[in-house]
Amino acid sequence: MGALTSSQTDYELSADTILELLANRRRRYLLYALRGQDGPIELSTLAEQVAGWEHDVPPEEVAKNEYKSVYVSSVQCHVPKLADAGVVDHDEDNHTVVLADNFEQLEPYLRIVVKDEPENSTLHTALEREAGEGFFSQIRENVARLKQ
Repeated sequence: MGALTSSQTDYELSADTILELLANRRRRYLLYALRGQDGPIELSTLAEQVAGWEHDVPPEEVAKNEYKSVYVSSVQCHVPKLADAGVVDHDEDNHTVVLADNFEQLEPYLRIVVKDEPENSTLHTALEREAGEGFFSQIRENVARLKQ
């Protein structure tokens, strides 16, 4: 197995870092796809899933140029940014990614920003299926608490 790249581990993420990481929809989609996974996932599989969510189609129906756009930006920009923050570990030799320890600091915020994702979409359906209604009801409760 190749070396995992995660330059920062086990440190507290600043508010600026958290906001910067979650500001990009494609990075959020990568994190949604990685949540709940037990082991590393190939970047090509992640790119197919993310491209599917971006274009609201099943992964197998993603056009090659749409997939390529997601794959290239993930390899060159998004995965390295997440790895630098210690949120993911990236095995550059095997082209795989897995969540790292610092993801735990991001998850509560990821649960809040998911409310801005399209409700009638393949992403929403996938997240609902993954976590059950409890995931979205917890988000609604958190948002209600924040508005008070």
